[in-house]
Amino acid sequence: MNVAELVGKTLAELGVGHVFGVVGSGNFTITNALIEQGVPYTAARHEGGAATMADAYSRTSGQIGVVSVHQGCGLTNAATGIGEAAKSRTPMIVLAAEAAPSAVYSNFAMDQDSFSTSVYAVAERIHSAQSAVADTVRAYRTAVNDRRTVVLNLPLNLQALPAPDVVEPIEVVPREPIRPSRDAARALAVLLEKAQRPVFVAGRGGRGAKQEILALARHTGALVATSAVAKGLFNEDDFNLGISGGFSSPLTAELISSADLIVGFGCALNMWTMRHGHLIGQDAKVVQVDLDEPALGANRPIDLGMVGDSAECAKDVLDLLLAQKTAVRESYRTSEVKERLDAQARWQQVDYADLSTVSSIDPRTLTKALDEILPADRVVSVDSGNFMGYPSQFLDVPDEHGFCFTQAFQSIGLGLYAAIGAALAQPGRLPVLGTGDGGFHMAIAELDTAVRLKLPLVCIVYNDAAYGAEVHHFGDTGTAPNMDSVTFPDTDFAAIGRGFGADGITVRKLEDLDAVASWLGSDPTGPLVIDAKIASDGGAWWLAEAFKGH
Repeated sequence: MNVAELVGKTLAELGVGHVFGVVGSGNFTITNALIEQGVPYTAARHEGGAATMADAYSRTSGQIGVVSVHQGCGLTNAATGIGEAAKSRTPMIVLAAEAAPSAVYSNFAMDQDSFSTSVYAVAERIHSAQSAVADTVRAYRTAVNDRRTVVLNLPLNLQALPAPDVVEPIEVVPREPIRPSRDAARALAVLLEKAQRPVFVAGRGGRGAKQEILALARHTGALVATSAVAKGLFNEDDFNLGISGGFSSPLTAELISSADLIVGFGCALNMWTMRHGHLIGQDAKVVQVDLDEPALGANRPIDLGMVGDSAECAKDVLDLLLAQKTAVRESYRTSEVKERLDAQARWQQVDYADLSTVSSIDPRTLTKALDEILPADRVVSVDSGNFMGYPSQFLDVPDEHGFCFTQAFQSIGLGLYAAIGAALAQPGRLPVLGTGDGGFHMAIAELDTAVRLKLPLVCIVYNDAAYGAEVHHFGDTGTAPNMDSVTFPDTDFAAIGRGFGADGITVRKLEDLDAVASWLGSDPTGPLVIDAKIASDGGAWWLAEAFKGH
């Protein structure tokens, strides 16, 4: 056994879930070692695709996704996907072959450490044959315990060295959840006792604290909402507001902005989630719970910051209230609010003027219909762009593991990759992709990967033959703008899909969606590309709000 094989064996024993990659000479041995140890492998068509597949797999499975790339250019090809994962604090490991230190004139030579840290990943390295196991365990521990994306460099001059005869035991001790200070817990308890209209907003860091947050909300009468990345977390609760922020329904925005106390659990409370602060009432108190002290108040002033695990914070505050024999309070959980939520909370219940024409379909009409046609047990991945609110708002998901939202780097083109990774993480659910024509063009090589994997992936392409965000939100400059740089000839994505071996349909009216029901009934063993020719929405209002920060 050589060092590369030892690293693969170690990662397999640590329990990584799936490896994605593009194999070259430098990562051939390590990739095959993982496969031989029983770790499933998916060959992507581009390293950028592999990186976001692994990211989505980690987010929706709870296991560690691994990316395997060649030295130098293989790593640079994966940069955007690594950056998205790192900014999202996705626990993920990138295995990057590395030119030997002595190969100063190698075509593949580069400063891989600096490159990795420039996109906010953690750079680690295999330093020697003797330390290979310890180096690998350290990288894995950082990914799991610190929720970081780690680039583990494997120098070529070390990979082929014989593994040591005696290998140290493999052990990763889980980090104990951080509890808040007693003073901070008391301070939040006091605020909750005084509040008449509390709202809890859970973000990525609150996804593992559902039951604890709900228990505290039900005792104190708080309504519950999520940031976009945690959509579906509180589906079981009668007082669930859905997404807080740009994707909020009118009723949700009204109820949040009327709150006198907002508590963010593992939530950045940034411009997206709080609409540049417009969702925070003038007299509302704001509390932020986060594991990282520098995150507290980073995006807006807060009245109380709590350092700690979201579940532990919610539990400790509830224990304090129970110890004080504080009675269950109705607060914001009134019968009147419940009736309004039942009638108006979901976007599917909001009236609108249909913009469909004889040759194009209103994206709301399209997505509402697909929400009814597609099975409820689904995992939805959303690309970035002017269209992205439609699948985010109108496609329901069963829980927080049914929604993958890659927006931390705000790159278009990641959606198809994410949909493939999420599909492999949730094989019992129908994978659904919402993407724009621009993003789908960028990523379309990976449609081959979905076909090879025989994934019944529904690709909804919101096709306006343009980079819609730029057309609608940056075209009004007071002069006649030149839109040639962001508008394109129409593309027949249905035909392209069929060329890859997928099924493809074109949708211009509701009746065209009958083909989707037929496809579902055929026990599909490959993707369906829905080329939806959408009517212009004049510019998505949620992006108009967001672009105030650009």
